[in-house]
Amino acid sequence: MKTVLITGCSSGIGYHVALGLQQRGYRVIATARQLKDVERLKQLGLESTQLDLERSESIQQAMDWVEANSGGELFALFNNGAYGQPGAIEDLSRDLLRKQLETNLLGWHELTCRVLPLMRRQGYGRIIQNSSVLGLITLRFRGAYNTSKFALEGYTDTLRQELSDTNIHVSLIEPGPVRSRFRENAFKAFRDNIDVKSSQHREIYEKVVLRLSSEDKGDDPFTLGPDAVLHKVIHALESKRPKPRYYVTLPTYLFGFLRRLLSTRMLDRVMLRVSSSEHK
Repeated sequence: MKTVLITGCSSGIGYHVALGLQQRGYRVIATARQLKDVERLKQLGLESTQLDLERSESIQQAMDWVEANSGGELFALFNNGAYGQPGAIEDLSRDLLRKQLETNLLGWHELTCRVLPLMRRQGYGRIIQNSSVLGLITLRFRGAYNTSKFALEGYTDTLRQELSDTNIHVSLIEPGPVRSRFRENAFKAFRDNIDVKSSQHREIYEKVVLRLSSEDKGDDPFTLGPDAVLHKVIHALESKRPKPRYYVTLPTYLFGFLRRLLSTRMLDRVMLRVSSSEHK
């Protein structure tokens, strides 16, 4: 059985991919930040341990557990655990931006650096990074998340080049809107951390809060289920030559194409229109 380590498995993409790979015959180690979620994952028959990407001690303890329980072998790492901190850039404190990067980038880096010696020793491996369409294009009021995903894209491209003479393959998954608790958690982070009343963007914020607090929770037609990500992860795991990038959902294909086609100013105009329609 090939062992796959996955972060951020409490819900959404990580949860679905963990169960899907287990059903496909992989040995899955599903991690989560909170112990209650670790226990829930164990009840589903998954091997699980606590891993908080913001804390180096937690990462090292989790990897000690993984090495001890996998015999020092690990076929793949799926870096997935992340969250979004909404808010205009001028409303983000240094600590807020640092926290976003600690979870979405620096924790992934530390975990990857711990995994790579295992893969080099065994002579093979797969590293799969769950990025976003917001690693290709930007939207207003997503500055912290945009920053973390653009950084991840550059980080992963560099890592892939540096491992080009090995049998360790590195891939990016780039979803657009996927059904999960991501939006719910982002809205909570906004309410907890952004001072709406003191912001220059107060009027827009208040409209967004009103809309998100009252709107139907149904998805738009471009939102796909997490199964769409699972299919891409399976290809990245099982292909002899996995792709460097896997687009997921129509918006990712569309904006990936427009980024190559349009000038920077023209793309800004398109994205400002998209953003304006969200904040009406």
